[in-house]
Amino acid sequence: MEYASALDAIGETPMVELSTIRPENGASIHVKWEGANPTGSLKDRMALAMIEEARRRGDIEPGDPVVEFTGGSTGTSLALACAVLDHPLHIVTADCVAEEKRASMKALGANLELVETPEGSAHDGLFDDMQAAAEALQERTGAYFTNQFENPDQLAGYRGLGEEILDQRPEVDEFVMIVGTGGCAMGTSQAFEALGADVDVTLVEPAESPVLTEGRAGSHAVEGTAIVSSPPLVERDRFDGVRTLPADEGVAALRRLARDEGLLVGTSSGMNVAAAREAAAERDPDDVVVTVACDTGLKYLSNNLFEGLEGASVCIC
Repeated sequence: MEYASALDAIGETPMVELSTIRPENGASIHVKWEGANPTGSLKDRMALAMIEEARRRGDIEPGDPVVEFTGGSTGTSLALACAVLDHPLHIVTADCVAEEKRASMKALGANLELVETPEGSAHDGLFDDMQAAAEALQERTGAYFTNQFENPDQLAGYRGLGEEILDQRPEVDEFVMIVGTGGCAMGTSQAFEALGADVDVTLVEPAESPVLTEGRAGSHAVEGTAIVSSPPLVERDRFDGVRTLPADEGVAALRRLARDEGLLVGTSSGMNVAAAREAAAERDPDDVVVTVACDTGLKYLSNNLFEGLEGASVCIC
C-alpha cells in the first residue's frame, strides 16, 4: 500500500488478541496496537486532528507557528503533523521526559524549550510550570497554542479509533482506557454512540493520582496520565466506571506483555492491560474486552522500565 504522505498512514492499526494474559474462565482481551502509527503512538490521531481542525476554521495557515507543552508522545506526533503540513513547532517539555521522546521531537524539526526539574524527576508543580512556559512562548512568538488538555478538536481523531474497533471487533462488550487528556476515551465513546453500539466504557487511573475518583493528582510513574484533577474533556455520562490501579501493576503488565506476548509497550499500555484483565476476570468467557496499546516501548528504554525501576527517571507530564 502506498500513501501520499506519512499522515495518510495514521490509523487502521491492527487488533491483537492476548492469549497468555486472558484470565481463566474470563472474557477474551484484545488490544489496538497503536505502536503501528507513524511515530509509534496513538497521539498521531489527535495531533493531526488538532492541526487539521484549526486549519479548517482558518485559525492557522501553512507557515504559521504552533506551540504545545507535553511529556513527549503528543510532541512527537505534533512534530510529524507540523513537518508535513508546514508549521514551525515550538515544544515545552521537561528534562525528566524520556530521552528517546525528546530526540524524536528534535529529529522531526521541533524547537524544544526544556523545563528543569529537581534532580531530573517530576514534582507536583511541573504541569503548571510547563503550561506557564508554553503560554509565555505563545505570547512571545504569536504561535497557535494547541493546548491538548483542553482542546476538543482531538476528539475527531479518536472517533476514528472507535470506528476501527467496531469494524474489527463488532461484538466488543467493554472498552478500557487510561485517562491522560481524556480525549481518547471520550472520542471513542462518541463513535460507539453514533454507531449504536452498546459498549461499556471503563476509565483507568493510577492509584497514586486518583483524579477521577478522588479529584486529586499526585506523582506517579505513568507518563502523560492523570495529570490534572479535573480533566476538562472527560464527560461523566460517557463512561460507566473507573478502575484504579497502582502504577507498579502497569509496569509488571508491560514486562509480561513483552516477554509473553511479544508486544513492547509503555507504562500506560501496561496499565490498560492490567485493568482489562481485571475486567475480563469479572465477565463471561464469551465476552470481549478491548483496550489500547498506546505506544511502543522503544520510547522508554532509557527509563529502565524493562529491567527494574532503580535509577529510572519517569516523568508524570
